[in-house]
Amino acid sequence: MKNKLLILVFAICGTSLMSQDIHFSQFYMSPLNLNPAMTGVMNCKNRAIVNYRNQWSQVLKGDAYNTYSVSYDQKVAVGRSDYFGIGGTLWGDTAGELNYGTTQGRISFSYSKKMGGYRKSAKYLVFGADAGITQRRIDLENARWPSQHDGNGGFDATLPGGNINIQDTDFLHGDLSAGILFFNVMDEKSNYYVGLAIHHLNQPGVTFLQDANETLTSRLTAHAGGEFAINKDFSILPGIIYMSQGQHREINAGASARFNLGSRTDGQSWQLGGWYRIGNKVDGGIHSDALILSTRFDYGNYGIGFSYDINVSKLRQAGSFNGSFEFSLNYLICGPEKRAVYCPRF
Repeated sequence: MKNKLLILVFAICGTSLMSQDIHFSQFYMSPLNLNPAMTGVMNCKNRAIVNYRNQWSQVLKGDAYNTYSVSYDQKVAVGRSDYFGIGGTLWGDTAGELNYGTTQGRISFSYSKKMGGYRKSAKYLVFGADAGITQRRIDLENARWPSQHDGNGGFDATLPGGNINIQDTDFLHGDLSAGILFFNVMDEKSNYYVGLAIHHLNQPGVTFLQDANETLTSRLTAHAGGEFAINKDFSILPGIIYMSQGQHREINAGASARFNLGSRTDGQSWQLGGWYRIGNKVDGGIHSDALILSTRFDYGNYGIGFSYDINVSKLRQAGSFNGSFEFSLNYLICGPEKRAVYCPRF
């Protein structure tokens, strides 16, 4: 099974050379990758976030999928109650023996308009957009070509290869996204939000092949979540994300429980959660993908999250522990705040 999976990976890279959008299981700790309208939506003035994901390390060893993201955003007061947000994100993804890599840098903007409420509670509608430059690259030194398979399930490196017409192994393209977000902060401990984003509005060309026209299909992301206090020391944080791109659909839903460990002023809390991700089959029906176990610790302006995807699909036959490990770190820089702040906690 391991050999078949590796051959499948190489075959995909050697023929269509298509791309795949990154995604994080801890989507709630990667707000700028989730929706540009979440830029500047925070309880402080500045925010820095680091995300890292490692996938299929047991099966692919040193050729495992590695994804990282670094972002920074801030908000600027506009008038008495509104906010303007600006941020930047740099993310990268590398996979397989061909070191198929994608790197993107982008700038995000948002405007938060107060729709109603009082000093202790408020409703906001946020509009956001981002623009970025993406680099895509491959290394053909370890490429395996269809002509090098001997027809009996084996691979013969002495056979001639390179019979696929590749034009450029490193190129750039632009990328545009837009989103909208509504959130309602009911009190200091309870809130909810609903968002919608469309990524790759310009549908850029992403193929390495000469005389081919392959575009990156626009992706629709719908998400919702919130925090609901049961008492002063315990709250529930449900969340759901739905993504649709071309023929593919994915849903990740679950909840975390937050336990406050200190006073309200030190912001010390611990979370424990579970999530389940499913996808669609192109020929009909759905399949289970992963059970996600997550935990998070917050202290003051720091938040640290860990999660592990337990593979429950048929690919689990390739190895007992072939899921994904993920790490997230966020840091808030608050400073003096002269007026009330109305935002959910991410």
